Order: sequence, then structure tokens, then C-alpha cells
Amino acid sequence: MTSNDARRHDTSQDAGTGRRLPAWAGRNFRLLVTASFITNLGGSGALIAAAYAVIDSGGSATDVGVVAAARTAAMVVFLLVGGAVADRLPRERVMVASNCVNALSQAAFALLVLAGHPTLWQMAVLTAAGGAAQAFFSPASEGLVLSTVDSAHASKAFSVYRLAQNGASIGGAALGGALIAAFGPGWVLAVDALGFAVAAGLRARMKVVRAPRPPRGDGLVAELREGWREVVSRSWLWGIVVQFAVVNAVVGAAEAVYGPLVARAHLGGAGPWGLALAAFGVGTVVGGMLMIRWKPRRMLLVGTLGVFPMALPSAALALASPVWLLSLCMFVSGVAVEVFAVGWMLALHQEIPEEMMSRVSAYDWLGSVAMTPIAMALAGPAASAFGRTQALWGCSVTVVVLTAAVLLLPGVRRLERAHGDGEVVAAAEAAQPTVKAPSGGAGEGVAELS
Repeated sequence: MTSNDARRHDTSQDAGTGRRLPAWAGRNFRLLVTASFITNLGGSGALIAAAYAVIDSGGSATDVGVVAAARTAAMVVFLLVGGAVADRLPRERVMVASNCVNALSQAAFALLVLAGHPTLWQMAVLTAAGGAAQAFFSPASEGLVLSTVDSAHASKAFSVYRLAQNGASIGGAALGGALIAAFGPGWVLAVDALGFAVAAGLRARMKVVRAPRPPRGDGLVAELREGWREVVSRSWLWGIVVQFAVVNAVVGAAEAVYGPLVARAHLGGAGPWGLALAAFGVGTVVGGMLMIRWKPRRMLLVGTLGVFPMALPSAALALASPVWLLSLCMFVSGVAVEVFAVGWMLALHQEIPEEMMSRVSAYDWLGSVAMTPIAMALAGPAASAFGRTQALWGCSVTVVVLTAAVLLLPGVRRLERAHGDGEVVAAAEAAQPTVKAPSGGAGEGVAELS
């Protein structure tokens, strides 16, 4: 039985149960989506709870940043190793192990907060443990989605998967804020730990049949080099990787650093800024619903065109636009993010060999996190040197220029969606020879934007 046959077998069994679900959404896919919904629901609130735990213990804004940076630093350190491990082992087992580590670290964090006065180093270490676990989870997750559905329904599956994640993130942030106000951050962290444990149990029930892989005698470093060669052998791939390594960083800095400052000075404070952020979240949900039905033939071209609206929020902040206009820009940006994200995921799963998927995704994820802390650290000095308005315009211009440059790549414009039976209609660079990786090179990854 081939992997595609296994996926069809899984969905055909579910079609006969009488449940009001599409036939392609089989047991494995339902387990994967449900587990992702639970962890995103709890994780969104837990991020807020961690910040308030630091503040309630007497920490400063710098201390909040240290705890947040600990998670990002751990992800950067372990992402490439996580990608290699996820290509060696069954991906669902890697995800279960990661969920267990997250459950334990969040439970310990919750106990410290509920017991009294946690120290800064304790909170930073536990947050870093969660970041390290995420470094193994994310590449495995990227490589597993298509293993749970037939390739003919990949677009719908990706859209539903991201729709569940984004919807949970919106609801989790709102619910987490309310629970923190009512019960304190410790209990929210405890609920998140329980959510990770439940998700681990759901993912442990997955039974993904995959094509047998030959035994490998190569070390992790050799396998990472193999993944790097896969990245640099396709200009559309490394071009978008480089593009989003920068785009994700400047957009993140604009919204995390400049956004609250502009809101305080011109919009009325945290309330209006929260409304604008909520509009972005709603946009991602609408974008996910759109991509369930829309199947653009040139997925990378359409997706890359969708990156241009990501320059709108920075421009609206530079102009100190009224809240309704800023929220509209954030909404449009959220829709555009999903158009790109689904097209990008489809392109990766269509063009990258299944046994290489997690390693390529590791480079992808590395770009989404590696440069963001640097951009945030430089945001303040840039505003001091050039002015906040000029810095925001610089963010918008950077997004537009890099996106226009990526459109010059033939592969981005020409790569086409495969037929439902898996036959590629046109893959602009499929015939290109593999490019030998530069010695000592380290790849940058494209942001998943989830």
C-alpha cells in the first residue's frame, strides 16, 4: 500500500460513519487539527500569562523581554536539529514528545507562579525549554499535514489546518486575558499544560502509513547539508526564504515596537491597538476560508502578490491613521498572509521530496524567528536616529521592494499547481541540477506566519 493509498483508505473509512464531515477529512487529519486547535488555544493565552507572571513577580519590561527572548533563542539553536530528527523518526512521535516537554515545562512554570515568587532565571529556563520543544515540533508538523490527506485535497486541508490554528489563537488570546484577570496567570499556565497533555494523547492515536525509508548511516550534519542543498537548488525557494527572513523581521518590529507607541500617542492607547490586532486575526480566518475554495493555478505568483498588502499596516501607522483605517489595513494584511501561506505550503509539499520535508521546513522556520529579535532590538535605535515615522515608512518600503524583487524569479511566476492525481502540470525549475551547497553555509527560513 502506498502512502497515497493509505490516506485514501483512512478517508474512505470515515466517509461511511455518517458524520457530517467531508470524505477527505479522515481520522488522522481530524486528530491533527483538533490537537493543533487545543495547543493554539492554550498557547495564545499562555504567552500573555507568562508576561504577567514576570510583571507580578516584580519584573520590569526588560525582564519580560528576557523571558520572551529565551524562548526564541532556544528555537533558533535547536530548529535545524529538530528538522533532521523529524525526517529520521515518525513525525507524529516527535510531535508527541514535544507536546510532553511543553506540558511538563508549563506545569512547572504554573506551580512556581502559584506557589509564590518565581525567579527570573527559573522563568527564563522553563520558557526556553518550551522553545526547544517547539523547535522539534514545528518542522515535524510541517512535514505531517499532507501525510494525513489525499494530495487532491491538499489545498483544502492546509486551509482548514491554518483556519483552526488562527481561530484558536484569536479565541485563546481573548479567553486568556479574561482568565488572567479573574484567576491570575498561574492558572492559565496550568490550563495550557493540560492542553499540551491532551494534544499529546490525541497525536499518539494517529496511525500514519508512510512509504518505507531506507536505513540511513549519515550523521545529522550530513543530513542538514542535504536539506540545505535542497533549498539552494531552487531559486524560487531560497528567494522567498531570504525575502521572508527580512519581511517577517521588519513587520514584527513595526507591530511589536512601533504599534503600541503610535497607539498611545495618537489612537487612544491599548484598546484601539488591540482592536487593530483583532482585525488582523479576523483577516487570517477570512483568508483561510477563502483558500478552502480558491485554487489559483500559479500558487506562488498569487501568494507573492499577496505579500504586498503586508506593507499597509506600517504605512497606516506612519500616517497615524484613524483606528478604523488601521484596522482595515490590518484585516487586509491578515487575508493576504493566508493567501501566501497556503500557496507556500502547497508549493513545498508539491516540489520537495517527502523524506526531506522536515529539514527544509527547519530552514523555513529558522528564517521566521532568527532575524526578528535583531530587528526588534534595532527598532528603538532606528527610531532615535531617523524618527519613528521614517522608520515605519522604511518597513513598508522594505516589504514592497523585496516582494517586487522575488517576482523577478521565473520559478515564482511559472510554478503551477499539480493535478489532483499528483502529476505536475508545470514545475518551472524541476529540471534544474542540484546546486552544491556553499561550505559552511547556513540557510535562512521563510516565515510560516502562523
